[in-house]
Amino acid sequence: MSSTLNSLRTLSDRTRARLMHILQAEELSVAEIQEILGMGQSRISTHLAQLKRAGLVQDRRVGKNIYYCWTPAGPIKEPELKSIIRLAVADLPESASDQLSLQHVIAKRKNRTREYFNKLAGKFGRSYCPGRSWQALAHLLLMLPAIDVADLGAGEGTLSQILAKNARKVIAIDISERMVEVGSQLAKEQGLTNLEYRIGDLEEPPISENSIDLAIFSQALHHANSPQKATAAARRILRQGGRLVILDLLAHGFEQARSLYADLWLGFSEVELVRLLDQAGFRENDVHVVSRELNSPYFQTVLATGVK
Repeated sequence: MSSTLNSLRTLSDRTRARLMHILQAEELSVAEIQEILGMGQSRISTHLAQLKRAGLVQDRRVGKNIYYCWTPAGPIKEPELKSIIRLAVADLPESASDQLSLQHVIAKRKNRTREYFNKLAGKFGRSYCPGRSWQALAHLLLMLPAIDVADLGAGEGTLSQILAKNARKVIAIDISERMVEVGSQLAKEQGLTNLEYRIGDLEEPPISENSIDLAIFSQALHHANSPQKATAAARRILRQGGRLVILDLLAHGFEQARSLYADLWLGFSEVELVRLLDQAGFRENDVHVVSRELNSPYFQTVLATGVK
């Protein structure tokens, strides 16, 4: 009871209630929270520290940034906490503008990714891509039987084009209109009638539920606004017994990747990937490092798989 009462006292502050409201939907960095609430970093950090002490939020460091989100198993069960927060912000005049600002910040994340890949379209195969060791994976997957595949965050779809030579059908999803345009033209030139490109978000891929045998994130998950939502979305489109394959960068501290490659996340640790698969409801999960680049900053590539 004392823990619950302490949590309620913590939430009685209007700023902390606003913080919990915006963190309910998204994991946000301190800089993004500043932009949404229009407050200084010191003030925000003080309130976040109190929420963390109360067990209501948790943080994780990604390079120089610290991201905050709700604690999954906090002192108040999530359904009740959602009701408390909804009541707490109901009469706050800032509540509506906070949600508009939150949508703006999330849209900016996605737009940065879209703009980067629109510029890269047409020269993707000739440009350096960190951790691009998917070619060996692709040739391994060629040995699979004819199945339905989703390449999520496909870019121009070089991987999709390789897989389409053996798959029953490949659906390549990318947020960049220009990437989809270039990829579609390449597929047409190669006569790959079983390869279809679609514009879409990793968190809401335009693919029917329970329709795919294999879903792949190849160096794409670190571009997802919410890796957790993207992983859950991948599970929804898989048939029972279908498999998710994630090929991404191992967690690193190369901050320049944000500006150079429009990366939202600086890779993922093996533990983080295990947690993502587990939270999404996958089984038979396996995660291990498969390659390491020889040149600085020595990116490592990690392979994660799970079965629906």
